Amino acid sequence: MPKIDLSALVPRTGSIYPAPHAVEMAGRSSLRVGDAGGLTQFGANIVILAPGAKSSLRHWHETQDEFVMVIKGTCTLIDDAGAHEMRAGDCATFKASVPDGHHFINRSGQEARFLVIGTRTGTDTCWYSDTDLKVTITADGNDFTHKDGTPYKGDMK
Repeated sequence: MPKIDLSALVPRTGSIYPAPHAVEMAGRSSLRVGDAGGLTQFGANIVILAPGAKSSLRHWHETQDEFVMVIKGTCTLIDDAGAHEMRAGDCATFKASVPDGHHFINRSGQEARFLVIGTRTGTDTCWYSDTDLKVTITADGNDFTHKDGTPYKGDMK
């Protein structure tokens, strides 16, 4: 595969999360570099965070490993142990089935970017640490439920 022209990739925005969580991803976009190169065994994305944006809800995967490397700016990794500032060149790993919810927040005044590489499995369950939410991922799509498995109907105020 020839070199991928990052300037030719259209940033992906939006969220797969149900209401009210989808709006929490404002200021987050990604470049699907693995897809652009035709990769099928693992995903590789460059996540772009505007100042104040976060990468995702704090989560962990049952069957998918993740590797993250900050490539521009400064991000704050939030995991079960607390907050960890990460600068360009810093890396973090998240092993499948380890229930350590994590996400990244851009607390700086400048854009931040990180490369995330993760396993692609046919199915997965992802748990969200700070809310009563989980998602089961299958070939048919994403099924969001409460942690006890009951259907999630969106904003449950």
